[in-house]
Amino acid sequence: MSWILTILGIVLLIVLHELGHFAVAKAVGMRVERFSLFFPPTLLRVRRGETEYALGAIPAGGYVKITGMNPEEIAGLEPEVAARAYYTQAPWRRIVVILAGPGVNIAIAFLLFWVILFSGNLNGATALGNLDPSVQTLVATTSVQEVEPGKPADGALRRGDRIVAIEGQRATVVSTVRLISAHRCAGALIDGCRAATPVGLTVRRADHDVTLSIYPRYSKAVGRMLVGFDFGAATKHFGALAAAGASVSEMWHVTTQTLTGFFKALTSAKSRKQVSSIVGITQDAHETVVAGAGYALAFLGFLSLILAVINLFPFLPLDGGHVLWSVAEKLRGRRISLAAMYRYSSVGIFLLLFLVINGVSNDIGRLGG
Repeated sequence: MSWILTILGIVLLIVLHELGHFAVAKAVGMRVERFSLFFPPTLLRVRRGETEYALGAIPAGGYVKITGMNPEEIAGLEPEVAARAYYTQAPWRRIVVILAGPGVNIAIAFLLFWVILFSGNLNGATALGNLDPSVQTLVATTSVQEVEPGKPADGALRRGDRIVAIEGQRATVVSTVRLISAHRCAGALIDGCRAATPVGLTVRRADHDVTLSIYPRYSKAVGRMLVGFDFGAATKHFGALAAAGASVSEMWHVTTQTLTGFFKALTSAKSRKQVSSIVGITQDAHETVVAGAGYALAFLGFLSLILAVINLFPFLPLDGGHVLWSVAEKLRGRRISLAAMYRYSSVGIFLLLFLVINGVSNDIGRLGG
């Protein structure tokens, strides 16, 4: 079931991307010949007006066919059809239609990140905190996350305990660290020496308060006394505006890292070994689905943003290539030849194909152990 959810999630991102193109093309008056959910062979088709709605057999996304996406086909169209073709529209109309696809993916990423932060989902907030460490999504609590084996707390504290008091005072993360650190060994401070006096803790365990006495030991590596446990974490509270700001920060970090990673992958063999294809991406997505809804939503938002960024690379047939040549036409005052467009774009497409093939090779190697 988790694999089905994984594939459906990825396919949904692609379909919504195409739906963005479709809806805006219709809104500005372009002639849309076909909107297909999934790729051929076609299993089912229904015509409504001038548009054919189709269901394909290969669940790898979808596509929208707008009349006149190739300027060379316009000469063979009927005048009333040609008037609504893609390449006979004003550049701004074309740009709006093309940007609608990645715009949907960007909106999805923002919405998913915002929902995670605003709702306080722990798994999702943890994932976003890992995605961009500069955004604090978690706060430490006095709960016990892990107890280190062989340390003073081993056998006394338990995972899930909540420290409510230390040395008779109300416990906070800061006061717990400070009061444990205040203990001293009987002799010189050497690594592993035992404190002369125990630290008194009151913990809440299974709805009961338990009093504990634990002798801290000095850690030379850390430079203070420790009892050997990790504090737990809770989600940081985000209001609606704060969640929006943090979401934008996360998205900016992902965008810059994607662009940096793309150029590093072209120049560094070490970076190329980290590139994944759709095979590796699907495997990663499956792991997040298994880990929980919060992780899955964070990954889906991340993947949606990556799709938008890559689609905006300025090479045909990517969306960014269409935008680039529409802008160039507007600035130049006349249409750019198709041959010139593809001569320029061929370099970028070659580089992208190189990374895709490299990613597939990496994934085959990982799957093979």
